[in-house]
Amino acid sequence: MAMTMRQRAKLSRGIQYGILGAAVLVVLVVADWNTIFTKFFNPEVIAAQFPGVIVTALKNTLIYTALGFVLGLALGVVLALMKISSVAPYRWIATVYIEFFRGVPALLVFIALGYGIPLAFGFSMDLLVTVCLALGIVESAYIAETLRAGLQAVPKGQYEAARSLGMTHTRAMVTIIIPQAFRIILPPLTNEIILLTKDSSLVYLLGLTAAQYELSKFGREAITQPEAGLTPLVVAGACYLVITLPLGWLARRFEKRNNAKTRK
Repeated sequence: MAMTMRQRAKLSRGIQYGILGAAVLVVLVVADWNTIFTKFFNPEVIAAQFPGVIVTALKNTLIYTALGFVLGLALGVVLALMKISSVAPYRWIATVYIEFFRGVPALLVFIALGYGIPLAFGFSMDLLVTVCLALGIVESAYIAETLRAGLQAVPKGQYEAARSLGMTHTRAMVTIIIPQAFRIILPPLTNEIILLTKDSSLVYLLGLTAAQYELSKFGREAITQPEAGLTPLVVAGACYLVITLPLGWLARRFEKRNNAKTRK
C-alpha cells in the first residue's frame, strides 16, 4: 500500500533524526573529552583572563565599534541622500564611493590609514581617530546602500502628502521619509553592527599597547602563555557572543514587528 505524502514526510524526518542521533553518539564516544576540557575549557586559564578581558578587551571592542558606527551612520545618511539626489554629480560621487569601499577589504583601509597616511603626509593620527575613520569609512558604504533601499521603499505618497501640506523638501525628508526608512532598515542595520563588531578586530594591524587590546588581540596574546591551550580564544569568542547575540535578538524582533505591521 502506497504511503501518503504526510507519511513519507514523517518517515523522512525520522530517518534524519536517526542519522543526527547516530552522529552525536559517535562524537560522544570517540572524542577525547579530557583533552578537550583541558585545552578549551580550562577553568584556571579562564579565571586568569578576568578581569582583564572585561575591563580592557571587551571595553575597547565596544568603544571601537561605537566610534565606527557613529561615523558610518553619519556618512551613510549623507551618501544615501546623495545617491537618490536629482543632482547627477552627487549620484556619481556617492556611487563611486559606495562601490569602492564595498569592494575593498577593510584590512586595506586600516593599513592605508595606519601606515599610508603617515608615509604620504608625514604625520600620524591617534589610534582612536584611525579606528573611527577606518571602520566608519567602510561601514558607511554598506549603511548608505541599506538606507537608500529603505528610502526608496517608503511609499511616494508620503512625500507627496508632506509637500502638499507646504513642507519643504528638506523638512519632508527629515521629519517624514527618513524616520520611516529607518524603521524599515532596523533589522539589516542591526546586522551591520554585528559585522562591524567583528571587523573591529582588524585594529591589531595598527600596533597596540596592552591597554588598547580588543578581544581578538587579547585572545591571541593569551594563548602564548604556558598551558593556556585555546581556552583564551574560547573566552574571547564568548565575549563576542555577549555583544552579538543580543543584537541578533534585536534584529529578529525588529523584523517580526515590521512583518506584523506589513500584514495589517
